[in-house]
Amino acid sequence: MSEQSWRVRGKIAAGEYEHESHVNLLAFDTSTEYLSLALLRGDDVFTFNTMAGQSHSQLILPQLQKLLHEAELQLEELQGIAFGAGPGSFTGVRIAAGVAQGLGFGAHLSVVGVCTLMALAEGSGADQVITCLDARMGEVYHAAYIKEAGTWRAERAPGLYKPDAVPRLDGFGWVGAGNGWQAYSEALGQVYADQLQAVRAELVPTANSILTLALPVFSKGEATPASEALPVYIRNRVALKTEERAQGLAL
Repeated sequence: MSEQSWRVRGKIAAGEYEHESHVNLLAFDTSTEYLSLALLRGDDVFTFNTMAGQSHSQLILPQLQKLLHEAELQLEELQGIAFGAGPGSFTGVRIAAGVAQGLGFGAHLSVVGVCTLMALAEGSGADQVITCLDARMGEVYHAAYIKEAGTWRAERAPGLYKPDAVPRLDGFGWVGAGNGWQAYSEALGQVYADQLQAVRAELVPTANSILTLALPVFSKGEATPASEALPVYIRNRVALKTEERAQGLAL
């Protein structure tokens, strides 16, 4: 995914959710090495995506300000903020939650945290998706989703697994999504074998998908105060041991 910024008219993301006009929402994700931003202004969506590496904290606020300027909006004119709550990079999901809290408090905006694995499923364009993000240390963040009547149902809730010990699933025609499929393609392929229709290892959670998933929550009035913008880790450990750092491992 190269750096890009563009405007889309009409519908959000895959185009399956029609939103009410004149709603202004901000969405972002920093859970992977990519920085992804999306700003909804009525019927227009302004997005920005770039390979940020370890520079999310330096890039996110200036790029958000540029997106607001492009959309000719002030932060106070938004109705809410959606963010990728995790799982993902520990530092990345903390950045997203922290920015959502800070901006939400400052502009008195409500927030919606969206599971990054569900955002992966949304961005895949498929209706049966096995999402896997590389969790480092020989593990993956895993979930399986099925879309029914335009709504995602978790066939397997998000969890942390060794690649050869991910949950078994019934049925065929599954699509694999996320960089866990690239990092552990052999092990995951052995588990699911001929159940797979395709694998999209290049996919990352995007702000556009997060926006799509968050819109119904905002519409139902179920957004939460900024103080409840919390990261979802799944893995309990938040730091490496000295010997693990020496081995070049990462969380």
